Amino acid sequence: MSTPLHAAIQSPKKRLVWIDFAKGIAVLWVVYFHFFINYLDPAPTPTSGHFIKDVFDGFGPVEGLVSQVSVWLKVAWLTLSQLGFHAVGMFLILGGWALGASTWKKADREPIQWRTWYFQRFTRLYPMYWVGHLALLLLPFTWIEHVDHHFLVSLTGIRFLRVQEDFYYGNASWWYFGMLVQFYCIFPILFWMMRRLGRVGFILAAFVIGFGLRYLMLEVWHSHGYWVQGANCLSRLPEFALGMVAGVSHMYAPEKVEKWLLRWPALCAGLLMYWWIPHVYAGSAYIFADIYSAVACTLCVASVVGFLEKSQFLARWFPLVGSYSFGIFLLHQPLVTWFGLKLTELSIVEFVVVAIPTLFAIAALGINVEAKVNAIVERFLGSAKAR
Repeated sequence: MSTPLHAAIQSPKKRLVWIDFAKGIAVLWVVYFHFFINYLDPAPTPTSGHFIKDVFDGFGPVEGLVSQVSVWLKVAWLTLSQLGFHAVGMFLILGGWALGASTWKKADREPIQWRTWYFQRFTRLYPMYWVGHLALLLLPFTWIEHVDHHFLVSLTGIRFLRVQEDFYYGNASWWYFGMLVQFYCIFPILFWMMRRLGRVGFILAAFVIGFGLRYLMLEVWHSHGYWVQGANCLSRLPEFALGMVAGVSHMYAPEKVEKWLLRWPALCAGLLMYWWIPHVYAGSAYIFADIYSAVACTLCVASVVGFLEKSQFLARWFPLVGSYSFGIFLLHQPLVTWFGLKLTELSIVEFVVVAIPTLFAIAALGINVEAKVNAIVERFLGSAKAR
């Protein structure tokens, strides 16, 4: 008997609701960002160091209160629109947080059966990832690549063997999946290091490895940017390891951590970090740019969660989106790329009016597809166990 969709679509139990809330905001921000860059590209970027000047120069004569308000509204809109890619770094932190904390709790009760751990994680990842490939074939109007041997390589999730050809192949967002697979493969080693070295020793070791490798790739080897972005997962180890340590630390003082993280102090800290961010994206300081932006984004979004969770509607809807963010993330980019390119003639207001219901529609699509895929996988695995 098939599982009713309304029963399948529910936030998994034993999760921190605020993390799912934050992931819901983050994934919609990423979807909107990919929508925006196809509508308006190039656009002034807040990380440039002369962002506000660029916006004012492009606005034309600014005279009177109405013009002043209009240009500052455009500054705010472009800032929120252009920084959406920082939410990817936040996903790394929150992913390390959830995985580190849940595995630590289990290890305190019993030895980790890593074979079972791998089986559970990869049967959670790959079926939905393969459905994403099927969706590309069923939506040929969004397809921008040739279907050839690269498609078969993409199915494996290994996107770094021929990095310039495979990293963005088919769906540019899927580079993150390839990085995630790498982190899952080495997670037992990372977890052993955290247990062996302690949280402080582990984060110091992760920083030395991650920042040291980023320095070599950027300053010594002058590697292709894809390797720094995540083709080599160790280049993003600082964010993931920081999440692991934060997740375990939160277990011991949850109320104290959340009282700071979900309130004004975190928002002020995040905004202050964003005020300084152009300096981090300049020169050799870029070695630290990814973790810097990920932390700033996490602080801002987590604090916003603390304010929005008072709304009953938002407190139900955003965690639902967050708990199914994986499906939304895997499916969205070809659709918003195709649709965004159709909207380039619209005004800013018209674009925003179109973008909002589009985000809802894509979220609903991702939730329904992932819920169905999870139900099918669970039914299949349950039948296999029964035999």
